[in-house]
Amino acid sequence: MARKGDGLYLRGKVWYLDCRIGGKRLITKIGKGITRTVAGEISNVKRTAMLKGEVGIGKKRKDLPFEKAKDAFLDWAITNKRPRTVRVYRQQLGRLTASFSTKTLAQISSFDIERHKRGRAEAGARIQANREVAVLKNLFNKAKAWGLYEGENPALGVKFLEEPKRRLRYLEPSEEARLLAVAPEPLRSLIIIGTNTGIRIGAEALTLTWPDVDLTRGLLTVQAAYSKNGETRNVPLNSRAKEAFRYLRSIRRSDYVFSKPNGLPYKSMEKPFLTACKDAGLSGTGVSLHTLRHTFASSLVMAGVDLVTVQQYGGWSDLSLVQRYAHLSASHKARAIETIAERFHDAFHDSAISGQVVQLAERQISM
Repeated sequence: MARKGDGLYLRGKVWYLDCRIGGKRLITKIGKGITRTVAGEISNVKRTAMLKGEVGIGKKRKDLPFEKAKDAFLDWAITNKRPRTVRVYRQQLGRLTASFSTKTLAQISSFDIERHKRGRAEAGARIQANREVAVLKNLFNKAKAWGLYEGENPALGVKFLEEPKRRLRYLEPSEEARLLAVAPEPLRSLIIIGTNTGIRIGAEALTLTWPDVDLTRGLLTVQAAYSKNGETRNVPLNSRAKEAFRYLRSIRRSDYVFSKPNGLPYKSMEKPFLTACKDAGLSGTGVSLHTLRHTFASSLVMAGVDLVTVQQYGGWSDLSLVQRYAHLSASHKARAIETIAERFHDAFHDSAISGQVVQLAERQISM
């Protein structure tokens, strides 16, 4: 049907609206199997909506090339996140760039993200794939919040891959002793402080300054600026931790607790720690600097400390994160069960009770 002054026309059984909005010709579907009168009423509504830009026609939505969005996100991270977090973001965004560098944000679909996720999983990087999807989701949210992008967040509908459950490695007392025997200072003191306070090594321990250590009251303060959950927390110091701090104080004159001879703080203890693990025969056993934190939490749980207290001292934001530490070593379980046998053994061999048991047994047999 030919177009009339209102721009309506019929193709087959479907009505269309052909009009100009903002100097641009727009054609949109009105409906199928309806009368011209109804089509005219619907077209009036659609035309009004177009003029107002309510359906995204006649109004170009803001979009941004992925590369520019990535740069803006990194600038934000550099200002608001710790250097270690920024380094991780750079790695994750580098992987995402390989998949999306030629696209704008509006051109990235959920299917594209699924394809990226699948490719990373097939390469044996399931956990990394989840972290990359998470940072991409954050990037889209930030771009929208900054008014740089007006589309949907395609990462919202992408589910994370199931991650393999890994054993939480912690040091047995004998392993810790072997490690301390070969570790040079200040690594040796760092290991002691790590297993006795649970502080995160990179973000919290290596940024410690002496005003954060109160040896008189026996209290360690982790400042909010370095805490993972952004909150200041206090951790009681036991005798081993106090001894380690006192030794460090005696060998270094710097504002930083863990400092080089020139007074500057260490940026990392990863390499000397791995060397110590090798010398202690712990290479390839899953031990890392974070194992010190696992050891702290596991030791508290095995000592009967409640999970809420463990959460408070360790600075975990959610109690569910502490649940994974509520495991006991096999030897600890065996000792716990053996105490039952020991109690019964003592009672059975008590002379008075033993006689009663024998008499009761003889009575049962005679019956």
